[in-house]
Amino acid sequence: MSSPNPLKNPNLEFKSLLLLVLAATLLFLLILWPFFGAICWAIFIAIVFWPMHQRFVQGSHGRRNMAALASLTVILLIVILPLAMVAASIAQEASLVVEKMRSGEIQFTEYFRRFIAALPEWARAVLHRFGMTDLAALQQRMMAAVGASGQVLTSRVVGLGQVTLDFIVAFFVMLYMLFFLFRDGEQISQGIARAIPLHPQHTRRLLTQFATVVRATVKGNIVVALVQGTLGALAFGVLGLTGAVLWGAVMALLSLLPAVGAAMVWGPVALYYFFTGAVVKGIGLALWGAVVIGLVDNVLRPILVGKDTRMPDFLVLVATLGGIVVFGLNGFVIGPVIAAVFLVSWEMLASARQQAMMPPL
Repeated sequence: MSSPNPLKNPNLEFKSLLLLVLAATLLFLLILWPFFGAICWAIFIAIVFWPMHQRFVQGSHGRRNMAALASLTVILLIVILPLAMVAASIAQEASLVVEKMRSGEIQFTEYFRRFIAALPEWARAVLHRFGMTDLAALQQRMMAAVGASGQVLTSRVVGLGQVTLDFIVAFFVMLYMLFFLFRDGEQISQGIARAIPLHPQHTRRLLTQFATVVRATVKGNIVVALVQGTLGALAFGVLGLTGAVLWGAVMALLSLLPAVGAAMVWGPVALYYFFTGAVVKGIGLALWGAVVIGLVDNVLRPILVGKDTRMPDFLVLVATLGGIVVFGLNGFVIGPVIAAVFLVSWEMLASARQQAMMPPL
């Protein structure tokens, strides 16, 4: 008669399996961490363009490889190629601005002197109290900052090739992941749903909210950024400012910060015009920024982002800012997603307690 095996303990086996799963998951995440941004954007893009991909699947009579390749080609043509062209234009504008700064055609110190001279006496007194009216000291600080930046850049020139290589590798990892997410997305989502240890109804709600927030945040913020950046570049171009496309791109990037982003660029320029005697230009730019550019933020963003995510505007703002601080540029999507999952989790807990599915805490 065989003796009982002490390892034949279901509870012990389950705990061992759980420990193995946790350890393997942590190690797997550690391996994927260098490509965190590439994987995130592959998931985001797949979710945003999933309805388009489904039409390709239907048109190809279920040939998923062909449909995934078609979806990837469309994304390359309508998203990545235009972004590359805009980036090239921005780089050209930036080099033009730098060249004019070196030649003395653009002198920020002179602009600042005119701005200080045009301010009211009380405003100059406030700036003087903080040591911001001493142009020589400010110029020395700027030169010291430029020198320090130059040393940092010089020390990193050797690593520039590695940075470029890392970007290229991450870019192709994103495309590779995107192809398989399109091809096998349904099986992957079903596998994730089966693995989540929640009631199927809660799992569906959680995954649906995740996809909804990603789709709304990416589409909404990108549309708002493009519109605000274009309107800002148009205004700067009409005013004859050098590097209008560059400043429009800066406004588009900063517009990821709700309510205050684009104003951080056009606001100081409007004040400079107003206090240096170009009152009409200053008032015109301020009105254009507050009414036209601001209207985009106040109307489009709630429609495209807040309506679908069903989150209060203040929570979207805080989640976006916190996400950008923690995760960098990826955070403008990850932040609202985490906030949405947080809200849904607590709503599910409250609902479960009301239905007496679990004992009170």
